[in-house]
Amino acid sequence: MDGQHDPQRDQLPKAISTQAGEFSRRLAAMDQSRLAAAAQAAVDGLHALIVELRPSGDEFRLAIDFLTEVGHYADARRQEWVLFADVLGVSSLIEDQNTPRPPGATPNTLAGPFYRADVPEMPLGGSISRDHKGEPLEVTGRIVALDGEGIGDAMVEIWQANAEGLYENQEPDRQPEFNLRGRFRSDPQGRFRFMTVKPKGYTLPADGPVGQLMSALGLGLERPAHIHFRISAQGFETLTTHIFDQSDPAIGRDAIFGVKPELMAEFRALPPHGGKRKHALDLNLVLCPQRRGETETSGRR
Repeated sequence: MDGQHDPQRDQLPKAISTQAGEFSRRLAAMDQSRLAAAAQAAVDGLHALIVELRPSGDEFRLAIDFLTEVGHYADARRQEWVLFADVLGVSSLIEDQNTPRPPGATPNTLAGPFYRADVPEMPLGGSISRDHKGEPLEVTGRIVALDGEGIGDAMVEIWQANAEGLYENQEPDRQPEFNLRGRFRSDPQGRFRFMTVKPKGYTLPADGPVGQLMSALGLGLERPAHIHFRISAQGFETLTTHIFDQSDPAIGRDAIFGVKPELMAEFRALPPHGGKRKHALDLNLVLCPQRRGETETSGRR
């Protein structure tokens, strides 16, 4: 700067590159904001990565081509950018940061793309399997507070894949409306019960650029078998979570990093019923008290 001393530059941290330093200098002259802080962190991280890896021009163009292709695969029916965030663990990390749970509480997880809010309420003990295809599974459980006291009149919403690993809204021409979905109210002791079928795990879409990247890395796109739950009750934080079949071969390599020890359960085999194998699942789902300034529907999305 024509030999003049710039005190503002002296206050800036040592930059990873000349370009990152100049970006920081220009940004420092602007009003500080969360957007500015995010931009600075992104530039610092990208420049540090480039300095470490020293990509060639051809490699840089390949990266640009990949990101462009991800954009081409994102539309109203498919969000390849969300899939990219999922398989990098970014979506799960953001969920963990935004929905912390104290020890003893059931962890929150991503809701995923298959939730429906318009499912009719059913009586306790009813079956959510509307086509009766698959091995019967009886689910019993309790909704409880951190002190173990049952929470009555809690809304328990369930959705799951079928015995082929497919959700009802993935194949509306093959599965009945609301198949393997239900809404129940817990009894005064917090208990709930319903019948369903044992779900199967599935693989995330592999035909796009994200799938091709994971294949090139030698990483899978498997999701172990699970049932989704969303629990809402007056005075408590809404819980959205999965319960995973701990015996599923993919339990240690969930593609979106949703498996936690507290969410693994035994889908117990029972004596055959009507020629079909039968299973049972017993669980407690532990809610947190509602935080000050929040409504009981917080956490829904």
